[in-house]
Amino acid sequence: MASRRLNAKIARDDKRVWVVKRRKRTRQLIELGGLVAKAKLIELTDDDRAVIFGVLVEAAARLRSEDRDKALLLWWRRGKRAFEALAPEREPRA
Repeated sequence: MASRRLNAKIARDDKRVWVVKRRKRTRQLIELGGLVAKAKLIELTDDDRAVIFGVLVEAAARLRSEDRDKALLLWWRRGKRAFEALAPEREPRA
């Protein structure tokens, strides 16, 4: 039991460059998956990964088009509003 804890602590504290980069990438992928979940794409597509990937491919194609700037602005505004709608009510500080 103690050796497992020690090994876990050593793994958490590992600062080798490749380990830090892997953790950063893993965190990024988890956060991006969270955005897919927050957008309700999982429920709306019945967890059909091909459909979700198709939506993302379509967005990438739009970002390669002449409408890139319009699409980015539109999606940024929608995303910002969606985040604000999800944010819990905060009490004003005294």
